[in-house]
Amino acid sequence: MEEATEIQSVIKKNAIPVTFYQGEEGTEEQFKALESNAPSILHISTHGFYFPENELSESVRNIINPKVQFVFSENPLLRSGFILAGGNRAFQGAVIPVGIEDGVLTASEISHLNFFNTKLVVLSACQTGLGDVKGNEGVYGLQRAFKMAGVDYLLLSLWEVPDEATKELMAAFYKNWFSGKDIRTAFKDAQNQLKEKYKDVPGAAFAWAAFVLKK
Repeated sequence: MEEATEIQSVIKKNAIPVTFYQGEEGTEEQFKALESNAPSILHISTHGFYFPENELSESVRNIINPKVQFVFSENPLLRSGFILAGGNRAFQGAVIPVGIEDGVLTASEISHLNFFNTKLVVLSACQTGLGDVKGNEGVYGLQRAFKMAGVDYLLLSLWEVPDEATKELMAAFYKNWFSGKDIRTAFKDAQNQLKEKYKDVPGAAFAWAAFVLKK
């Protein structure tokens, strides 16, 4: 919430219109409706997930409903995604009423959307850069899905990241970008800003190094 509010403020200061969805407004229906008028920037701050193929421990398997396809599917694009409003029900194996989405947006669903007018998607959530590696075809997960949907650049994470450091990194990135720097320089400089600020803090690199920019 704090991250989204901070970034909204940074973007508005540059006279760029912002549509902000939070809480119950952040539904899967609302997300899919974006493709009819795809934004140039799409910033997603929520819970991401990725379940590796055949790597769940028995203890984890025992607490998850075996019918939950997001965990046990053979399709890697169904085992990667993020959770929107109401998504917890689907992970609990609850019956979803007819006529509404389940609140879990998978990489598979994203790959069928049209975001060819979107320059940047920021996936400010944990493990959004992960997925199954398929030989020379790369990583099957959210990053592949958004590229299939037509997005130019993706900013995503490789592991769990602390909220405060993420908020700082994202705000610095947008400020750098809107100041006139190209997108790669803006991101690299934002990482360097945090690197310098927290140079005396043990393990601080764990935060700023988690994110990568992909084209």
